[in-house]
Amino acid sequence: MNQEFNNMLNEFKAYLKDIEYLNSTSAVLYWDMRVCIPKKAIPYRGEILGYLSGEQYKLQTSDKMKEFIEYFSACDELDDVTKSMVENAKKEYDQTMKIPEYRYKEYVIATSNAEAAWEDAKEKSDFAIFKPHLQKVIDFNKEFIEYWGYKDSKYDTLLDFYEPGITTEKLDVLFGELRDAIVNLLDKIQNSDVKIDVSPFNKSFSKESQDEFGKFVLQKMGFDFNAGRVDESVHPFTINFDNKDVRITTHYYENEFRSALFSSIHEGGHAIYEQDVPDSLKGTLLASGASMGIHESQSRFYENIIGRSKAFWTCFFPEVQKRFPQFKDVCFEDFYKGINVVNSSLIRTESDELTYSLHIIIRYELEKAIINGDVNVDDLPDMWNEKYKEYLGVEPKSDAEGILQDMHWSGGSFGYFPSYALGNLYGAQFLNAMKKDIPDLYENIKNGNLNVIHLWLKDNIHQYGKVYKPEELIKKVTGDTLSSKYFIDYLNNKYSEIYNL
Repeated sequence: MNQEFNNMLNEFKAYLKDIEYLNSTSAVLYWDMRVCIPKKAIPYRGEILGYLSGEQYKLQTSDKMKEFIEYFSACDELDDVTKSMVENAKKEYDQTMKIPEYRYKEYVIATSNAEAAWEDAKEKSDFAIFKPHLQKVIDFNKEFIEYWGYKDSKYDTLLDFYEPGITTEKLDVLFGELRDAIVNLLDKIQNSDVKIDVSPFNKSFSKESQDEFGKFVLQKMGFDFNAGRVDESVHPFTINFDNKDVRITTHYYENEFRSALFSSIHEGGHAIYEQDVPDSLKGTLLASGASMGIHESQSRFYENIIGRSKAFWTCFFPEVQKRFPQFKDVCFEDFYKGINVVNSSLIRTESDELTYSLHIIIRYELEKAIINGDVNVDDLPDMWNEKYKEYLGVEPKSDAEGILQDMHWSGGSFGYFPSYALGNLYGAQFLNAMKKDIPDLYENIKNGNLNVIHLWLKDNIHQYGKVYKPEELIKKVTGDTLSSKYFIDYLNNKYSEIYNL
């Protein structure tokens, strides 16, 4: 490429870095709002976030941005990074330009207020507090879809934000196969003679001891505490301001050993992904995960496929017994089975690995109905309860353990939930490829060498950031398109052993 091209590229990256600075600034303020802000400060914080979003809007829709996009779109033979950088910038430009700036700012303020209202509503278990805020966020999303346009399904437009290339048509097939397989396996487990005792996990465990052990496991996984930290929030999350500053939160329950631990492992999977994104992708808007589904593949891979494996606990169980006298008389097999017990539950984040995807399918079906205008906000609590009874055989007794348990809708994240179940599918498919490359994978895990996993993920997934689309990445890593068969086989093999099926 000539000097003009190189100068233009450097100028473009510097421009995109300004957008990254605004993203990081907003993220810091958001983290503070979720972790330590006084309640009375929330409305003003929402105004600040609204202002910053307006400044970001100006950069994303400026004449200068248009000039960059037109220049590079006319260039032939761009490398993968520059090509993806231009495509993503153009996608953001086209989407943002279609929304009036004042509506975009109002939306950011509305979601900030909705998130605060959700926390209050959940604490009081009163959907009525949250309902008007949710209605406003839904109305905004519907309005924006009309600006953006859609083809077959309005919901597809929102799905594409989180998982480029996925559609309701594809999801209906993948989730249909997954649902049928889970229901079949669940039926066998419920008729099994194996009964698992989980009472050892429900003793009293101090928050301090849980925090120390969680950080011990995170360090073994490869989480860099010099480039991140762990805090507590109502709903666990991961947020990154830069690959050198990635923060996670968890939530502790003193009468439940597993909750905070697996939450930390889950969020640690997200965080390690962000920490591993190379510095070379800064100033490209590609210095993040490929998609929400790929991101969830990393968190759920660490949480479940590794963190709930027999090999993992062969390594860590002695440490558990040393740190927690509550488990001194518990044998390894009972502990392992207790970690993997199957029990239909009301709370998504507390659900077992097998039934988790049913929680996602429920939300997927509700979101489609909401966005397509098939249901009203007033109907949601009853519909939620009915689906839980139908799919999982349990029924919420309060709004807090039902419709209010997740914060995603308060932030406007419609189309996000399917990424959790897609993460399960991606993760199992990555496992299949990893075992081919590392035949002694489980021996390494038994010996505490989790670095071999970290390096494989870094080399095959993390180093590419957002350069490749999900369908390109899964093909590049595994040689196959996304399929449900790998996860279904994994579940059948694992639970057949645990429940003697």
